[in-house]
Amino acid sequence: MSFAILVNHLLNFAAPALAVAVLLVLASHVFMRNLAKNAGWLAPLAINFAVGCGVLVAGLVLGGHDGLMLTHAALVLACASSQWLWLRAWR
Repeated sequence: MSFAILVNHLLNFAAPALAVAVLLVLASHVFMRNLAKNAGWLAPLAINFAVGCGVLVAGLVLGGHDGLMLTHAALVLACASSQWLWLRAWR
């Protein structure tokens, strides 16, 4: 496997975590303007992305392969929980 193919696989593996993190931060700025305005956007994006990547790795280890629907459901729940905790800390 070449380096370019390895990087492509890693980027595709982390893409769902990045998409969920971006959508959560954008949704919090749309629906919870007062709380999210004070909390910023870069730190919660990084935290949600890190939590999401951790969930994806755990799903890969426990499930045996990538892309299980249970892993993606856990990804959404874990990122939503970390976003909620982040906004609650800024309250």
